[in-house]
Amino acid sequence: MSHERPMSFMWDGDAMIPRSPRLADKTYVVGEVYMLVPHEDRSPASHSHEFAWLKDAWNNLPEKLADNFPTPEHLRKRALIDANYYDEMIIDAGSNAAALRVAAGFRQIDDFALVIVRGVHVIRRTAKSQSRRAMNKQEFQESKTAIMEIVSNMIGVKPNELADEAGQAA
Repeated sequence: MSHERPMSFMWDGDAMIPRSPRLADKTYVVGEVYMLVPHEDRSPASHSHEFAWLKDAWNNLPEKLADNFPTPEHLRKRALIDANYYDEMIIDAGSNAAALRVAAGFRQIDDFALVIVRGVHVIRRTAKSQSRRAMNKQEFQESKTAIMEIVSNMIGVKPNELADEAGQAA
């Protein structure tokens, strides 16, 4: 099965009928058994809310942190990494000097990545995508809550205050 996005079906009382029969013909094999799982799309409002409170938080970063996060996107991706929503690559560079050079290269090609040198090893962490394709409703909500806690601690407010303020602005 090569179809990556959830396919829409309608229950007619007897069978699940694909809303796009041509796509179903390309994706499924007649006679095969497939397991269906309900898919809840997350609301566009929840998605927009995250970006609203992130922008508010970014605008209120303490001076000592502001230079570390030139955009709200930098803040979001670092908070995702800090909340353990990241992909990690570890490279044995052979020596500390080589590890420092590899790390410098990583930092040049991706200023969103967290790059750490530990002796001869380079650890590169990149934030997981929060796209609809990458995260279901539950995982998105969990990641949103986790980064809200991290960011609210950075600016010295409670998570619910940050959420409420953004909700009023939206």
